[in-house]
Amino acid sequence: MIKVNDDELPKNSIEVQGLLIKSIYNRFGRTSLSIIKDVCRKQGRALGLKIIEKLPNNRLTTVGEAFSKSFDPKFVKIISISDEKFQIQGTKCPFCLENTSRELCEATMAIDHEYFRTAVSDKIKLKIVKTLAAGDPYCDTIYELKK
Repeated sequence: MIKVNDDELPKNSIEVQGLLIKSIYNRFGRTSLSIIKDVCRKQGRALGLKIIEKLPNNRLTTVGEAFSKSFDPKFVKIISISDEKFQIQGTKCPFCLENTSRELCEATMAIDHEYFRTAVSDKIKLKIVKTLAAGDPYCDTIYELKK
């Protein structure tokens, strides 16, 4: 029987997804990024379609508040929220991508970008200011709706 350190086991399905994403990236390198991004974009669209059915409107404020409820407030905080801009910072990557690469973060963040594009508007832009994946001390992401 193979011994596995329980501290290394994933704690939830998002961490499992992160393990899979990292394994694919480590095995196939940059050539895997388009596949990772495409699959993550599909997941984001599916999640965006689900959330808009549950919300009273599709304003960025409403969707941003619903989105933030899925995160542990010990690790993620809302910096600003309005109908034009939603900015959050986090000190723990839900996918455990810390110290991997910016490009892997960007591919994986297609989930969240497509979630907001689907639930709010296809005009939503995502800016990843800082990312734990690139070794930054925290993640800083901005979703902005340009009218």
